[in-house]
Amino acid sequence: MRRQLAAHDLRGRRIVVGLSGGADSVVLLHALRALRAEGGYRLAAMHVHHALSPNADDWARSCATLCRRWRVPLTVRRVRVAKAGRGLEAAARTARYAALLATPAAAVLLAHHLDDQAETVLFNLLRGTGLAGARGMAAARRQAGRLVLRPLLAVPRAAIVAYAHRHRLDWVEDESNANEALTRNFLRLRVAPLLAARFPRWREALARAARHFAAAELDANRLLREFLAERGLRAPSERRLSEMLRQLTRARPDARVALRHDGFVLRVHRGSVSLTRDEALAPFVPLRWQGERRLALPALGGELRFRRTRGAGIDTGRIAEGGLTVRLRSGGERLQPDPRRPRRTLKNLYQEAGVPAWQRVRQPLLFCRDDLVWAPGLGIDARFCAGAKARGIVPQWHASD
Repeated sequence: MRRQLAAHDLRGRRIVVGLSGGADSVVLLHALRALRAEGGYRLAAMHVHHALSPNADDWARSCATLCRRWRVPLTVRRVRVAKAGRGLEAAARTARYAALLATPAAAVLLAHHLDDQAETVLFNLLRGTGLAGARGMAAARRQAGRLVLRPLLAVPRAAIVAYAHRHRLDWVEDESNANEALTRNFLRLRVAPLLAARFPRWREALARAARHFAAAELDANRLLREFLAERGLRAPSERRLSEMLRQLTRARPDARVALRHDGFVLRVHRGSVSLTRDEALAPFVPLRWQGERRLALPALGGELRFRRTRGAGIDTGRIAEGGLTVRLRSGGERLQPDPRRPRRTLKNLYQEAGVPAWQRVRQPLLFCRDDLVWAPGLGIDARFCAGAKARGIVPQWHASD
């Protein structure tokens, strides 16, 4: 703990310990009290009263008695746990963190230890989390503008309990810790002993893996920051950067991620990140082609070019009566660019061609009456392809840079 605290300038500043009354937080408070003169900080504690247990009032009184004896200022904060739509454990944790982070202090210190870290990493991996979850808990981080420290994060719980016995400390036991219906308790009570029998240092191994995951996330954050900087965009906050990275890396293959930042939109497609200007889409009105060699489409950001030829392209005879109209997708369109294969939906063809979803909706399509004739990047429908000697026109879509 001395090494952990030395990494932060806390001299003369107020620090608050999250005191549940259990062995871990009591040991944390005891050790901080012993180091108070050396560290030069002003020590205080907060007990968050969730009112979820019939023993909750007793726990608060136990914390009050302890802090009076040790002459540590204590705040007891009652919170209301919103249970709707989420697990009770997660809701209580959210309420607890909100109360602790709202207290005026240079730092909030929590009593999470090595066993907690290993269980957190295991739990998050089983949920299929990304880097942010696999890295576990940070020993030090800023959250909601407050420095959050976990100085016991590398200490096994067995060592904490041994310390408590050696110093003859009193603590309370939360009866919910025996409830195996809670996932974390199930991991602690059922899974952890099995792992320990085969892998005695599994906690250390998972904590080490968490550090590797955290380093990987830092590298990913750096790459994303450099990607934005190279394109002249302002750097987002650390919290915003982490959230952007989380969404970009955890998106399902079919998810349409669109992150707006500094006038641009970041999207991900097949493992690659693209950046486009965040501009309101101009309305597009269907337009009749009158035979021009070039047809400007500023609303779509480019122009169509038409090259006349023979034995290739769109058969001019097939469109002589209906002409060509430029339209956008409305849904359900089908095209048969390969006469050997059946007519397929544009969605399937675009997916196969690797065209991102956000580009598909602004691609100019050529129709003859209600028949789709041509789509950029996909080709001409087999019904409208010019024969060997027939006159044809070859359309090309040129998007502006």
